[in-house]
Amino acid sequence: MTRVNAYAAPREAAPLEKTVIERRELGPNDILIDIAFAGICHSDIHTVRGDWGPQRYPLAPGHEIAGTVAAVGDAVTRHRVGDRVGVGCLVNSCGECRSCLRGEEQFCVNGAVFTYGSTDRDGTVTQGGYSEQVVVTEGFAVRIPEALPLDKAAPLLCAGITTYSPLRRWNVGPGSRVAVVGMGGLGHMGVQIAHALGAEVTVLSQTLSKKDDGIRLGADHYFATSDPATFKDLRGSFDVILNTVSAAIDLRAYLGLLDVDGALVCVGLPPEQLGLNVGSLIGGNKSISGSNIGGIAQTQEMLDFCAEHGIGAEIEVIPASEINAAYDRVLTSDVRYRFVIDASTI
Repeated sequence: MTRVNAYAAPREAAPLEKTVIERRELGPNDILIDIAFAGICHSDIHTVRGDWGPQRYPLAPGHEIAGTVAAVGDAVTRHRVGDRVGVGCLVNSCGECRSCLRGEEQFCVNGAVFTYGSTDRDGTVTQGGYSEQVVVTEGFAVRIPEALPLDKAAPLLCAGITTYSPLRRWNVGPGSRVAVVGMGGLGHMGVQIAHALGAEVTVLSQTLSKKDDGIRLGADHYFATSDPATFKDLRGSFDVILNTVSAAIDLRAYLGLLDVDGALVCVGLPPEQLGLNVGSLIGGNKSISGSNIGGIAQTQEMLDFCAEHGIGAEIEVIPASEINAAYDRVLTSDVRYRFVIDASTI
């Protein structure tokens, strides 16, 4: 085992603190990554605070990892020392089940191994990217194109793929009318990607406070959902609505904004159960769907797409000493639009 510096939650609801965690020794198919930047995702906060169930502590979060390869195992063929690489939400899967074979490792029938808080194949608990280094199986590291700065690329490993995957699944392209609900860490990526795919993009946000940002990032239209007229004036206007918020919404109202055969796709995870009148679907052949990140191949596709179209996250880089303050700011939506930790400060 190799010991590296990290920031971890010592127990539920406790502030993160500097500590030392163990990384496994380099295996034949492993790579060692010197972490340069690690994005802060809202799911990091939910997880370490126990909002999504009990955890095993101490726990170092972080699944938006960007850095360079420092060493490779004897059998590694995909990466070389010095390569720019990223690690997202996944670090292992069985590689043999029907989901893995179709490139959807996140749905591994035998248990996907997530970047932190998961039990790996060797029985250890995975620790995330709020650390100096990480060891991963080579197949779960993706190449970061030279056109993407590492700090702006880090959030793409979660926020980017979370929004790219459903837009691709629902065949968004020229002529598509897409609404993005929420102009936050996920929403600002969804706007950029939908625009680059050729869609007509509308932002539906609670207020108009971020309208200038939305237009700058590629939105054609911007409406406030706090205005009741929005749901009347835009009725039947969209083919796809990408819901990025993790709060309860009025499903009937949003489904009313879809045209015939339209889809409401949820990538945010609200704590409440949402009620649904099935008539809201039947009336126009409408669908409501969920989407959970993407597989490794699609994550690489997303990075290449973002590099080609000049897409990156809007970020605020912070030292590790400000992680807890950043968590508080995320919870009050006081960030535009993603915090990224400078790992050299850990």
